[in-house]
Amino acid sequence: MDIDKLFKVPKLSAGVKRKLPDNPTPEMLKRMRSDGDVQVVDGSVDNVPPPVRRSAMVEDDGEESQDTSFAPGGDADYFAEEDEEGRFYGGGLTSQQKEILSIFERAEGGGFQGQVDEVTLPSIRRTLAQLERAVNKNQDQRSKYPNDPTKFIDSEADLDSAIKSLLPLAQSAVLAYPEIIRSGTVALLIGLLSHENVDIVIDAVELFNELTDEDAGNEGEDDEEREETQGALKALIDALVEHSILELLVDNLSRLDEAEESDRQGVFHIIGVFENILGFNPDLSEPLVAKTKMMTWLLDRIQSKTHDENRCYAAELLSILLQNNTQNRREFGKKDGVETLLKVLSQFRRREPVDADETEFMENLFDSLCSALSEPEIKSLFLASEGVDLIEKLQSRSRSIKTLDYAMSGSEGSEICSTFIEALGLKTLFSAFMGKQTSKKQKHGTSFQATEDASHILGIISSLFTNLPSDSSDRIRLLAKFVENNYEKVDKLLEMREHASNRLKAVDAEIEAEKKELLAEGAIEPGNEDLWYLQRLDGGLFTLQTVDYILAWIAMEDDGVRAHVTKMLERRSLTLENVRSTLQIYHSNIDADDSDGKNASGMSQKEILEHLMTFLQGCP
Repeated sequence: MDIDKLFKVPKLSAGVKRKLPDNPTPEMLKRMRSDGDVQVVDGSVDNVPPPVRRSAMVEDDGEESQDTSFAPGGDADYFAEEDEEGRFYGGGLTSQQKEILSIFERAEGGGFQGQVDEVTLPSIRRTLAQLERAVNKNQDQRSKYPNDPTKFIDSEADLDSAIKSLLPLAQSAVLAYPEIIRSGTVALLIGLLSHENVDIVIDAVELFNELTDEDAGNEGEDDEEREETQGALKALIDALVEHSILELLVDNLSRLDEAEESDRQGVFHIIGVFENILGFNPDLSEPLVAKTKMMTWLLDRIQSKTHDENRCYAAELLSILLQNNTQNRREFGKKDGVETLLKVLSQFRRREPVDADETEFMENLFDSLCSALSEPEIKSLFLASEGVDLIEKLQSRSRSIKTLDYAMSGSEGSEICSTFIEALGLKTLFSAFMGKQTSKKQKHGTSFQATEDASHILGIISSLFTNLPSDSSDRIRLLAKFVENNYEKVDKLLEMREHASNRLKAVDAEIEAEKKELLAEGAIEPGNEDLWYLQRLDGGLFTLQTVDYILAWIAMEDDGVRAHVTKMLERRSLTLENVRSTLQIYHSNIDADDSDGKNASGMSQKEILEHLMTFLQGCP
C-alpha cells in the first residue's frame, strides 16, 4: 500500500450543484402572447376564436355612460367590480398589466400539452410523440423554405415548447428514461445539437443538464428507489455517450457567444452536463480530453480578463479532469497548461481574491496544479516555468505551501528542492512552521491555518531531507535551521509529535473497542486491518510518521540535535526507540514494488527507512 500517494490527492472544494435562474426573455413573452389564441391538441393547431369577455354592469338611472378617466392608478376594474352594497373596489391592475397577466395564465393553462401534473407512461409517450412531430415538421419546413424564415418560425416555436415539455421527466427518471431510450428520442435530441438555430441547441443543452443531474428523481426516495433511479440514469448517460454527446457539446462551445445572456447560460449548462456525466462515470474524463478540444477550450476560458461564473465553472471542470487521470495530466502539460495556470495565478502575487467566487476560482486552479504535479513531466515543466519562484511569492501562503509540497515530493522533485533553497524559500517555510505571521491581516484564523498547513510544511521538510544530496551546501543550510535559536524548531517538532500521538491514542481506543465487538459477533475480516490502518493514518499516525522521519534525520546528522532530542524525549518518558517504532510501522506499510524512485544518494524510500532505523537502534 503506497500511503504517500494515498495522502497526496488534493481535495476538491465541495459545493452545491451550480444552478442558473431561468429568466423569461422578451422573445418568450412575445411567443406566449402570439400563442395565446391557439390550442394544441395531439400536436395539431386549431384556430379558436377569442373568448367573449363579460363585465359586470352597473346601471344608474339618469346616466347612460360613466367617465373612467379618474380611476385611481388607471385601475381597469375600478368601475367594473362592486359588492352587494354597491361599494367599488377594483383589482389594482391597469389594462396593460391585466393583459400581461392574462398571457401568462393562458400559457400555463393552454400552452403545450406535454407538461402534465402527473407523469404516467401514456403521458410520457404522448410527450415524446409530440416532440418527434415537432422535430419532423420543423425539418420539413426548413428544407422546403430554407431562405424564408417566416415559413418555419412557427414550427420552431412549437419545437421550442416541445423540448421544454420534457423537463418534468427528470423527476420521473425510473419511468421516463427507459422510454426515452426505447423510443429513439435520444438520437432525436442529440440531433438537435446540430440545429441551425442556436436557441434550439441551448434548449436541448438545458434539457440534457436537467436529465443528467445526479439529483434527478431522488427527492424523498428510499434506498431501493434511489438505486433504481441511478440505474435509469446510468442507462441514459450510456446512451448519450454512445451517440457522441461529449464531442457535440464541445463543438457547440465555439458556436456560443457569451456576450449574449442566452448563450452565456448555454455555456453554463454545457459545463454542467460534463460535470454531471463525469460525476457519474469519472472514467469518461479521458475520452473527453482525448477525443475533443475540451482541454484547449478550458485553458483559453480561464485566461479571460473578465471574471464571471462560467470562468469559475471552467476552472472547476479542469480540476475534475486532472484529479485522477494520468493521460489527462500529460495532455495538460502538452497544451502548456502549467505555463497557463502560473500566468493566471500571477495576478494574486500582490492581492487576495476580491470575493468568495474568485476565491473558489483560485482554489480550483491550485487544485488543478497540485493534481498535475503528481506526474514527473509536469514537475519538469513547473521548474522550467520558474514556478517555484512564483508560487513562493504569492499572497496565498497556504495554497503556495500545498503546491510546493506536491512539487517537491518524490525523487523527481530533487531539482525543485534545490531551486527552492536557492530562492531563499527556507525563511518563508520556517516562518510558517513556527506560526509567525507576515501581516496583521493573516492573524485572523491563525490556529486553523496552522493546522491546515502543518502536514504540507512537514511534507516539504521531509522531501528536502530525502532529496538534497549529502554534504551539499543546501543540506547544511537546512540542518542549520534546526540548530539556530537554541533548537527552537526541534522543540516545535516535538510539540507536534506529542499532539499527533495524543490524537492517535484516542483513535486506537476506538479501534480496540470495535475489534472487541467484531470478535464477540464473529471473526475479523482481513480487509478490516487495512481500514483500521487508514483510520489511524487519518487520526494522527501520518503526521507522527512524518515528524519522526524528520527527527531521525536531524538526530543522525548532528550530535547536538541528537542530544537535545534525547533529553526532551526523556522529559516525556520516551526514547529514540519510540521514534524507531514509528518508522518500523511506516516501513512495513510501504509496498515492495514502491515506484517512488531513488533519491540523490541512489536509495529508495524503503532503504532510507532501514538506514535510519539501524542508526536509531544503535543509539543509547
